[in-house]
Amino acid sequence: MKIKAIVTGATGMVGEGVLHECLNHPEVEQVLSVSRRPSGVTHPKLREIVYADFQDLTPIQDQLTGYNACFFCLGVSSVGMKQPEYRRLTYDLTLHFAETLLPRNPDLTFCYVSGAGTDTTGHGRSMWARVKGQTENKLLDLGFRQAYMFRPGFMKATPGLKNVLPYYKYFDWLYPALRRFLPQYVSTLQELGLAMINVVRKGYSKPVLEVPDIVALAKD
Repeated sequence: MKIKAIVTGATGMVGEGVLHECLNHPEVEQVLSVSRRPSGVTHPKLREIVYADFQDLTPIQDQLTGYNACFFCLGVSSVGMKQPEYRRLTYDLTLHFAETLLPRNPDLTFCYVSGAGTDTTGHGRSMWARVKGQTENKLLDLGFRQAYMFRPGFMKATPGLKNVLPYYKYFDWLYPALRRFLPQYVSTLQELGLAMINVVRKGYSKPVLEVPDIVALAKD
């Protein structure tokens, strides 16, 4: 099955890495990038919509049809943010995008990048983890043909990409040791992108994927 994918967040580290894998994968036929700023990437497979207001998709909703995958990589840091605002930019925004796609793409697989430590019980002490968990739970209940929640931990950046988080350069040299001694928390950004592509192609045995699941699924 050839993949026609929507990718969000391509101007961030994770979204750029996933977009990179999509453009280089032979089973991905078309990619639509939807982001607030131009990605700066050009490729024969790629079409781009630059659109600022993800809370109101009415002006672009008719362009979001004919796809069988969505790799939702858009996200914000919770640092310095109170719960109502973080929930609006995480739960509300993600669900609005997903609910817009669902009736227009009945065969779509929705992949959401959450994070290690996400709390699906709703009772944990960490605000961001609770909100992410509530987002995961709701996405799984929407009725997509397939929906998968990806929970990466520390990821080694893909060489050559430009949107690597600044602090990663201070930890990148630790990757070999972290991968050896803490494999349950460490992967590469490339593995995340490949795992998302492969879950559309082959499915997976459970809907929530921790780091070991991501690493296993990345192997074709």
